[in-house]
Amino acid sequence: MSSRLVWALVTEARTPPARKALLGGALGYLLLGRDIVPDDVPLIGGIDDLIVVVLAVDLFLDGVPDDLLHEKLDSLGIERAAFEQDVSQLRRLTPGPVRRAIRRLSTAISYGGRALTETGFGPRLRAWITEEG
Repeated sequence: MSSRLVWALVTEARTPPARKALLGGALGYLLLGRDIVPDDVPLIGGIDDLIVVVLAVDLFLDGVPDDLLHEKLDSLGIERAAFEQDVSQLRRLTPGPVRRAIRRLSTAISYGGRALTETGFGPRLRAWITEEG
């Protein structure tokens, strides 16, 4: 998987913000140092970090519109067959039940974000938070 592709999609305005937030959350998890399984535990200490990164990248790519993804693959000169093979290998690193649970969570978050946008509550909340005095 090319980091150039992920970076190109993160910096693209057409990439859904909720998907960018997934990567930001994974980065925050790695930087915080508070792990589900402490890194001091031999052999399995780093597995939770790996699973978080793999899931975040998988879900990020899964939420990018196909036309945008193909556009970026073409512009970066990445063959689609190679990309699909990389994604397949990435998905094999994550246990199925974990991947399905995270997909449901990300879908719920997306629906919540859409609901905030459609009701107009998001801008009012943002104005209330940034209001001085």
